[in-house]
Amino acid sequence: MDVRGPRFAAWITTGVLVLVLIVSAFSTAGAAVLIALQAIVFALGALYGPRRSPYGWLFATFVAPRVGPATETEPVPPLRFAQLVGFVFAIVGFVGFAAGSGVVGAIFTAFALFAAFLNAAFGICLGCKIYPLTQRFTSRTPVASSSSTN
Repeated sequence: MDVRGPRFAAWITTGVLVLVLIVSAFSTAGAAVLIALQAIVFALGALYGPRRSPYGWLFATFVAPRVGPATETEPVPPLRFAQLVGFVFAIVGFVGFAAGSGVVGAIFTAFALFAAFLNAAFGICLGCKIYPLTQRFTSRTPVASSSSTN
C-alpha cells in the first residue's frame, strides 16, 4: 500500500483527536460523540483495511490521482493492526467520556493522538512496530529446538 495514504489518514486523525480534546474541555458528551465517530473509522480500517476506511477513500479519490504513483509501499496487515490499536484506545476514551470521566477520556484520546501524530509527522507507525511482536506471540509455527539428539 502507498505509504502516503496512511500518513494522510493520520493527519486527519490527528486533527479529529485534537478537536476531541478541545471539545472535552467544554463537554464530555460532545467529546464522547467525536471519539465514537473516530472509533468507527478505526474499526472500519481494522476490519476492511486502510484503503476501505473513510480516510482511505478520501485519499484514493481526491489525493492519489494528483500525487502520482507510489514510490514507497508498506504491507497492509500491520496497518490493520494499528487501526485495531487505535480503536481500542478510542473505545476506552469513549467509555471515559460517556461515564463522565473527562480525565480517562482525555488520557486515552491523548495516547491515540500521540500515535497518530507520530505517523503523520514522522512516518512512525507505533501499531506497525508492535505488530511483529504480536505475530511472534500468536504464531502457531513450532519453534525449532536448539538441542541435538544423537
